[in-house]
Amino acid sequence: MKDTFDVLRGPDYLKEGWQRIRQPGLRRFVLIPLALNLIVFAALIGWGIQQFDLLMAQLMPQLPDWAAFIEWLLWPLFALVVLLVLFFGFSVVANIIASPFYGFLAEKIAEQERNEVSPPTSYRDILLVVPQSVGRELRKLVYYLPRMGVLLLLTLVPVINLVASPLLLAFGVWMMAVQYIDYQADNEKVSFIDMLRWMRGRRGISLGFGLPVYVGMLIPLINLLVMPAAVAGSTLLWVRERRSRAS
Repeated sequence: MKDTFDVLRGPDYLKEGWQRIRQPGLRRFVLIPLALNLIVFAALIGWGIQQFDLLMAQLMPQLPDWAAFIEWLLWPLFALVVLLVLFFGFSVVANIIASPFYGFLAEKIAEQERNEVSPPTSYRDILLVVPQSVGRELRKLVYYLPRMGVLLLLTLVPVINLVASPLLLAFGVWMMAVQYIDYQADNEKVSFIDMLRWMRGRRGISLGFGLPVYVGMLIPLINLLVMPAAVAGSTLLWVRERRSRAS
């Protein structure tokens, strides 16, 4: 019964996180990574279109006139490939780009929750934590990619895929919680392994939080807003659940 209640409490943290990030003092930690990610992905898409145009310019003159329709078939295929790359690569790249900002966003949310006050954050402060933030993101990838790869392979095996497919979904939900809870855990110098151990002891609320984040990340453009809301919500979850267990 407690686990069910914890699962139901999880989405409330994401909802409250969305409310928190709209506060004036926190907006730059949301808007700057949002703008950076839009610029990076727009540039990548533009570069991809340019390269595809060059490829088509080389390919089409070598084909007979009757095969001109192939160009109209290849463009939709190219668009599909772009969408797949964005879907699978977006959260990884976007979180690496935004990680220094999200670390400070988590810190500010935690300070609000604890009624603490710290000096204003400068852009120099953000630049100084870039190596640490990117390193922590890479640590999450080391945890994520092998497990995801094994589950993906198992989904291709008949019969076993009946179990592997739900496990793949559950692991994706779990990773959404891991991804965002880790920001404040890192701020508090909690190791990645210790953070995972803490989450396993609160599996219900972690999965309850991760599920709406997972769903939101599947929606283009909406996912750009889900990310900072998830940072704020996961920070509230981390601070409150640790405080309640300690009391």
